[in-house]
Amino acid sequence: MNSPAKNGSDPAPEPAEHALWKITLGELDEKMGVKILEESVERVVATMPVEGNRQSFGLLHGGASLAVGEAVGSWAAVIHASTLGKTAVGVDVSATHHRSARGGLVTITATPIHLGGTLTTHEVLITNEAGQRLCTLRITNMLMRRKHQPATPNP
Repeated sequence: MNSPAKNGSDPAPEPAEHALWKITLGELDEKMGVKILEESVERVVATMPVEGNRQSFGLLHGGASLAVGEAVGSWAAVIHASTLGKTAVGVDVSATHHRSARGGLVTITATPIHLGGTLTTHEVLITNEAGQRLCTLRITNMLMRRKHQPATPNP
């Protein structure tokens, strides 16, 4: 409950709750075949086919794992940031590849390690259909105020 303003006027209004940001796939996500299964502050889950994302030896490309892991971790950070009226930008990502995959579907799950007002850190796990860990990523995002887009493009 707000306390009355010192000048005797009505109390300041409660801040409006911010709507959760909804994931929109980017061009690379679409080309990689990413599908969103869950999206919340607590957890973001997506899938991606191995087919179409393999390197020349027929294995899931490590760069594809990093790209999808960074996307899912960043989406999780932006969802959290949206609760604060902010957005998120990646500042660090690292990954460890544990095993490879030749086919099937991988599942990418981002869960928070730290949800702050300035920084977030998420663990992102990529697993195969048997639930085996293929890759572990850690991503840190900086939370920033949203910049307003100009109504018309600059010349």
